[in-house]
Amino acid sequence: MTAAPLPTSLLAELGPYGRGEGVQCGVSLAPYTSFRIGGPAASLLTVERLSHLVAVLDILHRRQVPFLMLGGGTNVLISDAGVPDLVVLNHCHQIHWPATPATTLLVRTDSGAPLAGLARGAIKHHLAGLAWAASVPGTVGGAVVGNAGAHGGCVADNLHSASLWEDGQVQEVPSADLQYAYRCSRLKGVVAAPGVGPVVLAATFHLDPDPEGKDAALADRFIAHRRLTQPVDKSAGSIFKNPPGDYAGRLIEGLGLKGFAVGGAMVSPLHANFIVNRGDATAAQVVRLMNHIRSAVYEHFAVVLEPEILLVGDWSAGPRLSPLPAV
Repeated sequence: MTAAPLPTSLLAELGPYGRGEGVQCGVSLAPYTSFRIGGPAASLLTVERLSHLVAVLDILHRRQVPFLMLGGGTNVLISDAGVPDLVVLNHCHQIHWPATPATTLLVRTDSGAPLAGLARGAIKHHLAGLAWAASVPGTVGGAVVGNAGAHGGCVADNLHSASLWEDGQVQEVPSADLQYAYRCSRLKGVVAAPGVGPVVLAATFHLDPDPEGKDAALADRFIAHRRLTQPVDKSAGSIFKNPPGDYAGRLIEGLGLKGFAVGGAMVSPLHANFIVNRGDATAAQVVRLMNHIRSAVYEHFAVVLEPEILLVGDWSAGPRLSPLPAV
């Protein structure tokens, strides 16, 4: 991976808005992902306040500097070569709870807040609507982008609006304008060009009063189910989207691929739609395993499995996902 170092003047301009260490160079991104896989970032800046995040984005926009936003690092596979651009690590996590009771309550949260933490906080505040998310990893920002969901619920069900930074402008966008579909929105897969976006800054959820605490029991049940059916190993979550009317895990398991491995990357013996890192997996091994799974499923079932995770970083040295014909 080759990347020109950031100008000293830019480092000085960005530094005050980052955590104490300012801009770091050549930092491994693996510790910042749930997969624990990924090469280095050319530069890394950790931001903890929303106003600082906007300031950073405005600077990058004005200077036309390419960047990658990273939150909890779930549902993402970073290449072994890493990211040749500046990575902005979003640790903005303030949540603003409603102070007065009402029929429907609006909760405002920074995009870097953990989704599961938001869901559990809602339960503590006797608010219903996010029980499905009590054990879902990742941040609110990533959940808004990918329409995260589980147990029949999803972000689109309760999202009121999202605050987006794009092209140097901040605007509040209604949920209906995000074009939500299964594990998808108009924001997903948009690669940040120099100084562009969009970037989710914050989200507002509409929740219902839950004075009897019914969502607490629901969340406990969902958490218990997750522990029984999904691996706790290092992973990026579900690797493939479920095809219409079926389940990716069922198809993969039907081919006897549970436990099948390519190097340190292995199909989870517990849930076939999870690839786990056995400790030394590389991004290249994960992609080769994904290609093997997709080819086998297509050959036997004529079903094209679409990735649910995003592949980011420098993939010029390969391997890449093999194209499959549309069915």
